[in-house]
Amino acid sequence: MVLKRTPLIAGNWKMNLDHLQSIAFVQKLAWSLEDAKHDFDSVEVAIFPPFTDLRSVQTLVAADKLSLAYGGQDVSAHDSGAYTGEISGQFLAQLDAKYVLIGHSERRTMHGESDEIVAAKVNAAIKHGLVPVICVGETAEDLEKHGQSAVPVAQLKVALEGLKADADVVVAYEPVWAIGSGQAATPEQAETVGAALRAVVAESLSADAAAATRILYGGSVKSGNIAGFMREPNVDGALVGGASLDIAEFAAIVRYQKHVGV
Repeated sequence: MVLKRTPLIAGNWKMNLDHLQSIAFVQKLAWSLEDAKHDFDSVEVAIFPPFTDLRSVQTLVAADKLSLAYGGQDVSAHDSGAYTGEISGQFLAQLDAKYVLIGHSERRTMHGESDEIVAAKVNAAIKHGLVPVICVGETAEDLEKHGQSAVPVAQLKVALEGLKADADVVVAYEPVWAIGSGQAATPEQAETVGAALRAVVAESLSADAAAATRILYGGSVKSGNIAGFMREPNVDGALVGGASLDIAEFAAIVRYQKHVGV
């Protein structure tokens, strides 16, 4: 029996919106989705604000009983100590964060995060009850030199090393060449890589984990192209960047089942 995976649409705010702006944004997003009678059991919605916004988001979500999940944009491999600027998974867990982004291409390229660092962070997240959203993807140079699936597959294999067979993870395929370019991968390309990544989960963890793990596509996702991705069997949602900062556009992406009939 094939396990039905609940689609996940996740918005990565990156370094945008302060804590006051985040309150207004979350309220408006929740109202927009509620007015549209969005079924959060049908498509889960998660947001990834800057760290300074998380307490404000937690308070609002809890007080208004909003059906929005949220998480951190990164996590330290360490629990505590002399690690200036780092954020412990324990801190995120105490703020009731559900998810955490790990290995985003911007962290890998701008901060030199290796596959081994990403793996250590994945373990730290799971230790504190957080669901790691493991980001993998190839640059334009990687694509030309190694083909499409080779680098994401290699990155994921390292990230999953040593995890339990039933580990709860999300995988986000984000081709670096597509991020912020306005030129997304094709649904067929996303499906090819998604299938290869699911095979890695099966090999590294278990067949049950592979059936349960959601694989997201990220890279110039818009309301106009989301349906094509969501029709693919190995694409279970999207990690949305710039478009997640536009409430109407992000809500339209979340509601892809309604406005395109998928």
